Amino acid sequence: MQSDRMKIWRTVYANDNDAFIPEVWAQESLMILENNVVAAALVHRDFENEIAKFGDVVNTRRPNDFTAKRKTDADEVTVQDAQATNVAIKLNQHWHTSFLIKDGEESLSFKVLRETYLEPALISIAQAIDEVVLMQMYRFIAGGRVVGKLGTAIGKSTVIDAREVLNNNKVPPSLRRFIVCPNMEGDLLNVGDFTKANEVGDDGTALREGHLGRKFGFDFFMDQNSPSVAAGNTTVAGAVNNADGYAAGSTTIAMDGLSGAITAGSWCTIAGDMTPQKITASVGGATPTQITISPGLKNAVVNNAVITIYTPGAINYTSYAANYIKEMVVDGFTVAPKKGQLVTLDAAAVAQEKTYGALSTPTTIALTVDRGLYAAVAEDDPVGIGPAGDYGFAFHRNAIALVTRPLAAPQAGTGALSSVANYNGLSIRVTITYDGSKQGHLVTVDILGGIEVLDERMGCLVLG
Repeated sequence: MQSDRMKIWRTVYANDNDAFIPEVWAQESLMILENNVVAAALVHRDFENEIAKFGDVVNTRRPNDFTAKRKTDADEVTVQDAQATNVAIKLNQHWHTSFLIKDGEESLSFKVLRETYLEPALISIAQAIDEVVLMQMYRFIAGGRVVGKLGTAIGKSTVIDAREVLNNNKVPPSLRRFIVCPNMEGDLLNVGDFTKANEVGDDGTALREGHLGRKFGFDFFMDQNSPSVAAGNTTVAGAVNNADGYAAGSTTIAMDGLSGAITAGSWCTIAGDMTPQKITASVGGATPTQITISPGLKNAVVNNAVITIYTPGAINYTSYAANYIKEMVVDGFTVAPKKGQLVTLDAAAVAQEKTYGALSTPTTIALTVDRGLYAAVAEDDPVGIGPAGDYGFAFHRNAIALVTRPLAAPQAGTGALSSVANYNGLSIRVTITYDGSKQGHLVTVDILGGIEVLDERMGCLVLG
């Protein structure tokens, strides 16, 4: 019989030794992430269980359009090209959150650690992913795929206009989504067609729960990350100077009322039109008499309509190469750009691949955009910022692709515990190491992905 002297005592914590098993953390992380993404859950996801690294390029496909042909019994069939269009997506979105669990906290149960550390960490990643996905909505300005007006509450007519845009582009009626910001949701909840039980046919659910559900062929979702851009940097105002006004589609506008030069690359709105317009050129120098705008008026404007111009900033660094994805140094702003604000970095006509959104918390001297730069930018290139207002997005799932790939586990023998979990088009890695200098376990949760417009015909920007 073994004496007490020979017994080996082991301390058993309340967490039953699950607190630092990376497989448990990874599975739990994936579940939390899945439950907190909104926009990312509504777009096309491309996932394969193949290890990838930052900067890799993934090729996904956009199917070609076919045209039905007629034939007689004597004719052969007309063979059409079935090759899908390749869309290259760079895996340059590496989202991560790290936190330290001190030695004294290791005795906490996994449930407590989850609520204290893991859940907030994953919510931050979910928010970052959602912001990146939503910022792609600005890229649909380039094709003039815009409905609604800035400063005007959206309503039934706005939704019908969005439906018309998608119908005219022959977008499949299934899997259509409509994301609204909180202000837009409030506007729609005041529209009887969205809440009256006898008209909606939902037994009063919309009225009781404030849930918009499916209307006019769209599944509606409120996303708190959808931009509501407050008035920010300095604006200057001129006016249309043409007795006949201008029709929808006009791109050259005579103006007066300004006593300062206009920087090409600035964004503006014109009363009556109230859609974002980029100024690509001006005539008159310090007393401008004409501007050229892109993509062009969506709505007619009258003589003396106010033109509000949003003063841009500028790049304040020698150069940033194409695909640069980190923070950029800027200057020229008297007020910081807003998170979620439309951003362009040149003076050229609007192009979907060169239209961005501001992420994180921009300052007057630093700015990060939603994805890697399409082209290099240099010192003093204009940093145009879009107009104030509410922004939403009406789209088919295949308008945008979110691509994720598993990250490699650390090499054996490095002292790191790691696990990767994959589910429903998402892949997340959890790595746990011990930091001797800080006396605690460092936990890092991260995900590797890429974002790209898959089909620019399948979405439109909604203004309010």
